[in-house]
Amino acid sequence: MNFIRSVVLFSCAASLLALGGCDQAKDASKPAETAAKGPAAATVNGIAISQSTVDMIARQAAGSGRPDTPEARKTIIDQLALQMVAADEAVKKGLDKTPEVVDQIAMMRQSILANAYVQDLVKNGSVTDEQVKAEYERIKATITGNEYKARHILVEKEADARDIIARLKKEPGAFAKLAAEKSKDAGSKAQGGELGWFDTSRMVPEFGAAVSKLEKGKFTQEPVKTQFGYHVILLEDVKPIVAPPLEEVKPRLTQQLQQQNVKKQLDALKAGAKIEIVGGAAPTLTPPGAPPVK
Repeated sequence: MNFIRSVVLFSCAASLLALGGCDQAKDASKPAETAAKGPAAATVNGIAISQSTVDMIARQAAGSGRPDTPEARKTIIDQLALQMVAADEAVKKGLDKTPEVVDQIAMMRQSILANAYVQDLVKNGSVTDEQVKAEYERIKATITGNEYKARHILVEKEADARDIIARLKKEPGAFAKLAAEKSKDAGSKAQGGELGWFDTSRMVPEFGAAVSKLEKGKFTQEPVKTQFGYHVILLEDVKPIVAPPLEEVKPRLTQQLQQQNVKKQLDALKAGAKIEIVGGAAPTLTPPGAPPVK
């Protein structure tokens, strides 16, 4: 059961790295002690790679599941060094003055500042326990219906399904054995057709409707046709859907509320801004030799 749906915030780790290299290239003529604040992790042609920059990138990598190891930090320094020498050469060639590069640097700066603003909102936008509990109760009140525990046997032909039903009428306890022998559902046949607990929304409509009509301990008396073939279904148990405990979902609920607050603030900022679209849509570019677009 999908109790919480997360909201994605801005993401610009790549921009942080790229802009860091641009800033260092721009400062290539400065002494090492002024090009980076704080202790240096390394220097490249006398220009420092700050320890704080390496720490920042290592933290971002760790947040993505990559371990913070000495080898990983060496790789970060190697990549930053390569980026610095390449950026230095770009400056020497005057590429930093080209309109395309100027625009890209400006966009990276905007992205980083926007991300910093969002992170500041998250950090300072406190969510109270009362708000979390109220949201939990709101979501909990929307949870209705039952969960079902069932087995099934899936076959290709209706006649095969009817033969299985006939055998089950004579030997009701043979369901798991027949599933292992005859079901073409590779994911469940080894478990005797066991599907575990599910709510009907996870199943194709015909299957869900058939399960919801069954009595506990009973199997379908007619084959159930779906896009996958013909099913014989045994309902083993049924229970009401119950929300997980508050403490189990509290961290995710707190994060969700924080992100909702951020979205409201960003929407308010956008609504208060004067945004004007200048000119019409950009013209469609026609490849050489292609007929004109009509």
